[in-house]
Amino acid sequence: MFDILVYLYETYYRPDACPEPAALARKLSAVGFDDVEISEALVWLTDLTEMAGGDLDFTTDGTRFYVEQEYDTLGTPAVGFIQFLESAKVLSPVQREIVIERALALDESPVSLGKLKIIVLMLLWSQGKEPDALMFDDLFGSDDEQAPRLLH
Repeated sequence: MFDILVYLYETYYRPDACPEPAALARKLSAVGFDDVEISEALVWLTDLTEMAGGDLDFTTDGTRFYVEQEYDTLGTPAVGFIQFLESAKVLSPVQREIVIERALALDESPVSLGKLKIIVLMLLWSQGKEPDALMFDDLFGSDDEQAPRLLH
């Protein structure tokens, strides 16, 4: 499913440039993606789009506490990355909640940092927002914790 999401991000500059779901499914199938993965990706993306375009509007300066199930499913690296993005003002509290909900919708525990980065990227893409260059590098950069990060 995540290969399809990355393909959509790289192929279509904006979400409104995507064809209708039926035509998109045919195009994805023609490119070689599996029908089951296409279906999962389109449902996941439709749910993301509905949430991102919804009337959720709240602001908070408080701290987000994760319940045990959320923390277990997301894992420490993902929670830390979400907190980093929120403190860097890349994600608003509403966007944070959408990212958490979409991550919890996966059948994966803990959610890998690479997949969480794709979720964030797809949320920003679905809202027509583009991360700045440094954030883009962080979102598409390596999530290999053993690879040293160079400062120069």
